Amino acid sequence: MPGIDFNALRNEITIAQVLALVQFQPTGRSTDQLRGPCPVHRSSSERSRSFSVNLPKGRYYCFKCRSQGNQLELWAAVHGTTIYD
Repeated sequence: MPGIDFNALRNEITIAQVLALVQFQPTGRSTDQLRGPCPVHRSSSERSRSFSVNLPKGRYYCFKCRSQGNQLELWAAVHGTTIYD
């Protein structure tokens, strides 16, 4: 069975597409940076800004649960799995 080319996959799927799939609703925006409630640890407040996403770099970080990574890692973290599954 052939392996998965994760670089090619990251080039095809944007972090904005993953954010839409996990129904992320930003509470703030600054140019290419989004802030809002964390979809990983599911912030209890809809006005939370602990989750930060850099759209051009395709990276995210939560200042509360410390989850971080790219769009594939975000999908895996939200669904409680690894990118290899």
